[in-house]
Amino acid sequence: MVFTHEAYLNRPTRAEISIPRLLHNFEIVKKLVGSNVQIMPMVKANAYGHGIVRISQELMRAGAHSLGVAYLEEALFLRAHGISAPIAVLGGINTEQVPDFIRNDVEITSSSIDKSRAISDCAIAMKKPAKVHLKIDTGMERIGVHWYNAERFIAESASMPCIEIVGIFSHFAKSESDLEFTREQIVRFERVISFVKKLGINPPHLHLANSAGIIDFPASHYTMVRPGIMLYGYDPRGKSYSAKNLPSALLPAMSLKTKVSYFKVVPEGAGISYNHSFTTNRQTRIVTLPVGYGDGFPRILSNRAEVLIRGKRYPVVGTVCMDQTMVDIGPEGTAYNGDDVLLFGEMDGREIPLEEVCEKAGTITYEILTRISSRVPRIYTDRF
Repeated sequence: MVFTHEAYLNRPTRAEISIPRLLHNFEIVKKLVGSNVQIMPMVKANAYGHGIVRISQELMRAGAHSLGVAYLEEALFLRAHGISAPIAVLGGINTEQVPDFIRNDVEITSSSIDKSRAISDCAIAMKKPAKVHLKIDTGMERIGVHWYNAERFIAESASMPCIEIVGIFSHFAKSESDLEFTREQIVRFERVISFVKKLGINPPHLHLANSAGIIDFPASHYTMVRPGIMLYGYDPRGKSYSAKNLPSALLPAMSLKTKVSYFKVVPEGAGISYNHSFTTNRQTRIVTLPVGYGDGFPRILSNRAEVLIRGKRYPVVGTVCMDQTMVDIGPEGTAYNGDDVLLFGEMDGREIPLEEVCEKAGTITYEILTRISSRVPRIYTDRF
């Protein structure tokens, strides 16, 4: 979650989040799926680093049906902050948590007959029905009953007292990269739906499509979709796809920024930061930034990343520290304490794409976004 103390809100390092861009991306989802398909935005992992409470509030106001999270703790945090919308926990559950699900009206994922039985027993004891989504494994091999064994799982779960089956779902394994296997997963899910119809069960929510599924596989939309990374402005297929199969381009909602905290002239031959992983080859100007891997700016970006200061790109030099990072602005570079610095995103009409940062860090957008730590305030803006 995020700190709200004013000392953190005034930190020079901050994640600026454009609400208009978030809503623009949500409108793209609405256009792709049409008015007959409900939308469950994924707000797990602090809404992919964007701030779970505010993002949830904005998306529910924009027309989302419900919210998807990974853990019960995330759902309870939302409930504690006044979110009364339907919330589904889509990860594996520990059965000792079931009373808290039922007590707080949080929808539960069952991934086995034993878990369904535990949910039913608890709901009977509490005299309150449990709302349950049944998880089917169509090829992810994470949690859920295999599609070819699903009929008994579905039939027995549906027959258990005090269980209300509100959803049946699966998850794509590689919808952004493998069209053939994704189509096979759809075929497998269709087989499960045929079981459901034969059994006379009619859950309101059949859901399979993640962001890539929403974009490229209309047949996977069913009655509900679960957009994740695309809501925050990133194409799961990669930046090179631009707006292919989209009504308009997705727009990144977050820009990670900080400010110059120190300036010094450093002589030739000086080692910079821990273990002197960078040595100056001339007299130069080094500025220090109050951001480091403790904030989610990865250490692997040492001597790799670039930042933007006064409209110019400059290299990160030396090892990224837990709380500070050094930048070489060159012998003639200009920077002053308090100058804004862009780490990724957009500033003053210039851009450092997060995808570029991820390539240098050897990771994906999801990881960088979700690693931005709780001591970085999220500042919400009306700027598009």
